[in-house]
Amino acid sequence: MIKYSTIALALVSAGLIGCGTQQSAIDSHSAPGAPGAKPYWAYSGKTGIGTSYEAYQSGQYSDAASTKAVSKVWFSLAKGMITETMFGLIHQAQIKDMQFIIVGDGFVVKESDTDSLDVTIDYLHKDDSGRPLSLAYKVVSKDKQGRFTLEKHIFTDPERQTLFVRAKVDSKLNAVKAFVNVNPYVNNNGLNDFAKVTDQGLLAWEGDNYLSLQSKTGFVEASVGFTDSSDNLSMLESTGKIAQAYTTTGETSGNVNWLANLGTISGSNTFDLTLSFGHSAQKSFAEGAASLAKGYGQVLADYNGEGEAIGWQDYITSLKPLNSMTANTTDNGKLLYTSALVLKAQEDKTHAGALIASLSNPWGDTVPAEQGHTGYKAVWVRDFYQVAMAFLAMGDEQTALTAFEYLEKVQVTDTTPGNQGDTGWFLQKTHVDGELEWVGVQLDQTAMPIMLAWKLWQAGVLSDEKLVYWYNKMLKPAANFLVEGGLAKILWNDTQIMPPATQQERWEEQNGYSPSTTAAIISGLITASDIAKLAGDKAGEEKFLATAQQYNREVEALMFTTEGNLQSKQSDGRYFFRIGQDKDPNSSTPLNANNGRQGMDKKQIIDGGFLELVRYGVRAADAPSIVATMPEYDDETIAENLRVKYSFKFDGDVNSYPGYRRYGNDGYGEDEKRGTNYAEGGQNTDGQRGRVWPFFTGERGHYDIALALLDGELSIDEQSKIKNTYVKAMEHFANEGMMLPEQVWDGVGKNTFEYTLGEGTNSATPLAWTHAEYVKLVRSLQEKQVWDHYPIVDNKLQ
Repeated sequence: MIKYSTIALALVSAGLIGCGTQQSAIDSHSAPGAPGAKPYWAYSGKTGIGTSYEAYQSGQYSDAASTKAVSKVWFSLAKGMITETMFGLIHQAQIKDMQFIIVGDGFVVKESDTDSLDVTIDYLHKDDSGRPLSLAYKVVSKDKQGRFTLEKHIFTDPERQTLFVRAKVDSKLNAVKAFVNVNPYVNNNGLNDFAKVTDQGLLAWEGDNYLSLQSKTGFVEASVGFTDSSDNLSMLESTGKIAQAYTTTGETSGNVNWLANLGTISGSNTFDLTLSFGHSAQKSFAEGAASLAKGYGQVLADYNGEGEAIGWQDYITSLKPLNSMTANTTDNGKLLYTSALVLKAQEDKTHAGALIASLSNPWGDTVPAEQGHTGYKAVWVRDFYQVAMAFLAMGDEQTALTAFEYLEKVQVTDTTPGNQGDTGWFLQKTHVDGELEWVGVQLDQTAMPIMLAWKLWQAGVLSDEKLVYWYNKMLKPAANFLVEGGLAKILWNDTQIMPPATQQERWEEQNGYSPSTTAAIISGLITASDIAKLAGDKAGEEKFLATAQQYNREVEALMFTTEGNLQSKQSDGRYFFRIGQDKDPNSSTPLNANNGRQGMDKKQIIDGGFLELVRYGVRAADAPSIVATMPEYDDETIAENLRVKYSFKFDGDVNSYPGYRRYGNDGYGEDEKRGTNYAEGGQNTDGQRGRVWPFFTGERGHYDIALALLDGELSIDEQSKIKNTYVKAMEHFANEGMMLPEQVWDGVGKNTFEYTLGEGTNSATPLAWTHAEYVKLVRSLQEKQVWDHYPIVDNKLQ
């Protein structure tokens, strides 16, 4: 048996044993079949995510400024399994998945055999009302034939680079064995790994990135191999044992796999395991051994923030508005507390304030993992703005401020690598360290940092002095770009930008005049004018305001058709369309083809972007152009491909709840003809169909708040109706782990994946924007005003 002694544990913890050469007790036997199967990422519909809570030191994360190292480990859960686990930067995945396998007389059940198991997920640390106080999970998988129950407890060690997993197996049968199987994807890809069995445990590595698996009770036997060729999984399924153990994958890298026998179950057995990381084999093993020596109870208590340790419970307690906000939820604050934890967990810990879109890779199980890939684990300034505003709403002013200051890293300047064009705009998508990824110009993403700064200033989070500093350093160049435009010339992009026309609107697929983008541009310029006034920049103050007013006068002239041809029973032909690429709102200019869908007459395509005009204060909720568009937006009789609203009913609730697609003719979703994932096989298809996005339900709820406030107040009845319609709808859209998705199944087309109506699809869960919109909607109801509203925009446009 490969087993730790007390002395060995102590030596490993002290760094006195290096695993690279300690194989004296193990005969070397190289696994064949390199490089193994083609690697793919894991399923993206996560039911849980987690990481240790770390407190800022002067607005940053710092090993030197703390009594312990900053833990930089993140994990995710999907379909009952541990999936992509990150170490280092938040996008650097180190495994695809980790599963347990239960073997008995005549049966082998893997956690990935979802048809064989009933799986439930819950939180290990909750308050008396059932609200989660930390991102520590309990996942219970019950064999449908009653042969065993597997219960996992999953969290990280806040003092170490370690994922801690307790697995408890109960079975009344004899000769039942528990195995653990891990598919390492070290250094964020699934092809370049090596693996071996050592005296300390299992090891995989690429370059100086090391991953190890250890068990407190050791392994009865262990093997490494290449996935689908020498990983022993097929032999385990057919024979119930590791038929041919391999101790190394040799000198050829590939898609490697670990398999270990944890032991025989005697009624009930508990196994404590650590998945640990480091930049040497010795460091990786030392991290895990130290966590095991510390023990399950203390690691979990520290993670939760019980006792003297600072943990998640301390963070939740610090969010003072949450208690009063709970009254405006219908689940007693369970999703609200979860959202607060989930939003904070999706921040990088090397680059403080770097807020990502989602800890997932969209449709990951059909996306190749042969090369490094960030997926949604990256920075989009638009999503970022939504999340920063949610932090402000839930009372975390420090994270909102740190996030704003981070934005300097993703603004285009003269020092941006490869930039040969004009400056001031913000990059489309970047890694958390600022590395360029996508470089389209989205003018809402250039306006939103200005808007965020103004909100932070109004809240007293940014002082006058600091705001003036950031005006001169970051905000004024952004505002100037919103006025003057310029040449975007970086990587593939070589485009002259002429505001208010944007190279890409908020869905990143079309150029032209967009209501949602224009709403942000106008709001950004008006807030910039107010900041310029503070800074004593009279010329900037006047220029920014005058340009905003000019753009405002053009809104309907550019984007509101009076000759609409959308076949809607509610339409009089007068409405805002999604986007137009010429200056005639009544022309029939077709949009660009995208996501497998052919471009259509712009007047055929509507979306909810016009509601942003109301949210920010550019238009009143009862403005004629807004009121005229609402019938088309809410019309469920429009032809299937072009309608955006869908109503949902959920089990146990007789009421109907609203959901909305991004826009008509959206192709960013599962294929309705073939029942495949989006772009499965790397190709767009003509049947791809964008589904309902739950955060639009929040946007629609915010409009109802603005509409109700026209008479000066939000009545108790109006408040209750919004809560029980829009807030409750978003709570229904959350999955069992209370993760809110990007998209949910709307019932249209071939349902290969057997989604239930309103269930999150495999696009991306949890989506930070959805959680942020939920938080803001609840805070808006509490405050009886729209949280993202800019009163100064109202004032300057009257």
